[in-house]
Amino acid sequence: MVVKFMNLDDQKFLAALGERLRIARTAAGLTQVQLAAKTGLHRTFIGSVERGERNVSILNLRLLSRRLRVTLNALVDGLS
Repeated sequence: MVVKFMNLDDQKFLAALGERLRIARTAAGLTQVQLAAKTGLHRTFIGSVERGERNVSILNLRLLSRRLRVTLNALVDGLS
């Protein structure tokens, strides 16, 4: 098995993205379990994205943003 490590910039990006996702989720009044049910994604996946542990695909990010009723831009703007 090949393990690919992220550099520090990538780690910071994913952590900041996860924090924005968590803020949007809590602002929507949803738990991780409720968001998982709305998206069809597993609750542990939601948690790992929020902790910045996952490199979430653009399609899953689009799905999350739609269910949270925020734009993709709101989640990623200024994070680079």
